[in-house]
Amino acid sequence: MEPVIDFGKRGKNAMAKLLDVDELANYLRLRKQTIYNWLHQGKISGMKMGGVWRFDRREVDTWLKSKRRMTKEIKSGEKP
Repeated sequence: MEPVIDFGKRGKNAMAKLLDVDELANYLRLRKQTIYNWLHQGKISGMKMGGVWRFDRREVDTWLKSKRRMTKEIKSGEKP
């Protein structure tokens, strides 16, 4: 099972670091529908503000780094 991005904790300046679905899809070079699918499947989480999904970019970056390590482990022959 893939790790889930957890966006639960926010600081006072978090608004400046939040991405909407369009921005997240563009940042990850994915279709918007993929982001919505991941939300529905529980692969990522976000918060809905005023009817718009928001994602913390720092949490996305952390998740991406964790995926990169997992890929390296698999390529080196280790089991995840």
